[in-house]
Amino acid sequence: MILADFLRALSQFGSDARFRRVLWRGIGLTLALLVAACVLLVWGVGLFVGDAVTLPWIGTVTWVDNAAGIAAIPLMLLLSVFLMVPVASAITSLFLEDVAQAVEDRHYPAAGRADAVPPGDQVMDSLGFFATLIAANALALVLYLFVAPLAPFIFWGLNGFLLGREYFTLAAMRRVGRAQAKTLRKRHVLTIWAAGVLMAVPLTIPVINLAVPVLGAATFTHLFHRVARRA
Repeated sequence: MILADFLRALSQFGSDARFRRVLWRGIGLTLALLVAACVLLVWGVGLFVGDAVTLPWIGTVTWVDNAAGIAAIPLMLLLSVFLMVPVASAITSLFLEDVAQAVEDRHYPAAGRADAVPPGDQVMDSLGFFATLIAANALALVLYLFVAPLAPFIFWGLNGFLLGREYFTLAAMRRVGRAQAKTLRKRHVLTIWAAGVLMAVPLTIPVINLAVPVLGAATFTHLFHRVARRA
C-alpha cells in the first residue's frame, strides 16, 4: 500500500503543474539563499579585514577581498553539496500545503478544502525540521566512522524516521489538528517510518533528491487519508 501511495504521487508529479511549481520555487529560493550567504561572507571579510592584512613573517598581503571573492566560488559549491538537500527540504516545506491540496483535489474531492496552517507555524515547523535534520545527520557522521558498512542503512533509517514524522504531521494536522496528528502518528509509527524510508532512499541520488519533499508530501497525504479511514 505504501508503494502504491508513492506511485500515485509520482504519477501526479508528472502531470500536475502545481507539484513542479513548488519544486522550482523551493530550489530557486535555496540557490538564492546559498548565493546570498557567500556574498555576505565576502562582504564580511572586506568589512572586518579590509583590502590588505599584515601577517607575521610574511608582511603585508594585499587584495584580500579579491581572494575572498575567488574563494567564495568553491565555497558555494561546497555548501551546495552538503546543504542543498536539507535547506531545499526546509524551504520547500513552506509550500507543501499546495502539494497536499493538489493531491486532495484530484483524489479526495469530497474532503473539501483543508484549514490553512498559519504562516508563522509553517516557518517555525520548517526551521525546526531543518535544525533537527542537520543535528541528527551530524551526529550520525560519528556513528558512520565505527560501523561504516552499515552507514547507508543508518542513513535511510534515521532520515526515514525524520521525513516520515515531518510529512505525516504536515498532511494530518491540516485536517485534524496538531494534537490528533501526533496521536495518529504514534498509532501508525511503523507504517509511517517505512514510508519515510521509501522517501529517504532517493536522498542519496543527486538531482532526484531535490524532488523528495514534494513526493513526500504527496505520498503522506495519501497515507493520512488511508489511515484516517481506519481510525
